[in-house]
Amino acid sequence: MQIPKGKKIYFASDNHLGAPTREASLPREKKFVAWLDEVKQDAAAIFLLGDLFDFWMDYKKVVPKGFTRTLGKLAEISDSGIPIYYFVGNHDLWMNGYFEEELNIPVYHKPKEFTFNNKTFFIGHGDGLGPGDKGYKRMKKVFTNSFCKWLFRWLHPDLGVKMAQYLSVKNKLISGEEDAKFLGEDNEWLVQYCKRKLEDKHRDYFVFGHRHLPLDIDLKNHSKYINLGDWISYYTYGVFDGDRFELKEY
Repeated sequence: MQIPKGKKIYFASDNHLGAPTREASLPREKKFVAWLDEVKQDAAAIFLLGDLFDFWMDYKKVVPKGFTRTLGKLAEISDSGIPIYYFVGNHDLWMNGYFEEELNIPVYHKPKEFTFNNKTFFIGHGDGLGPGDKGYKRMKKVFTNSFCKWLFRWLHPDLGVKMAQYLSVKNKLISGEEDAKFLGEDNEWLVQYCKRKLEDKHRDYFVFGHRHLPLDIDLKNHSKYINLGDWISYYTYGVFDGDRFELKEY
């Protein structure tokens, strides 16, 4: 894809709307919607890299309450012809058609490669990749098990959502905040993951979320690992103007 002159591609991740309570997250939601309203002016595309909500479940007939401003703005931008791409995170693993059907937003459950202006991007949420993180990897197998998902859906949504929100806030293993500090390149499992991927094929940019830290790390052969930070503590986002990638704060 060639980015039209004057247009940019935007990236954001880890809003965790609804945490720790819907009321407490409302100012953050309004700020994010204001950002969406601003970037739509020159966006060629928008990538959301997961954990937009602190919990989300696609029920067959029920939509989780709240987040009307965000969903309405995404619908408006999508309807205007600006493509939006969504990568599920560890808090919204259970997306299963709502975004595609109602918002015309494709949803990806695994990292995917894109090419913009002859630059290769490897994009995903980032959870469960690379060495380490064994506790979460075991937990993710339970979360994604079809039988476990079937059992959870049989709970009344009021009970299921309340239980999931409680666990999300209380369990640091689920929230991803267990080690929300820079560990050094040798101990950053996403850095190690990117380096291993480079052994097979060159990518110009690896773009992830999940770590809640804005990171811009040089790898070999002019490749970069970018972590987008979050919209809780940093309010950071990525922008690619067709030539270079920058992390910015809103």
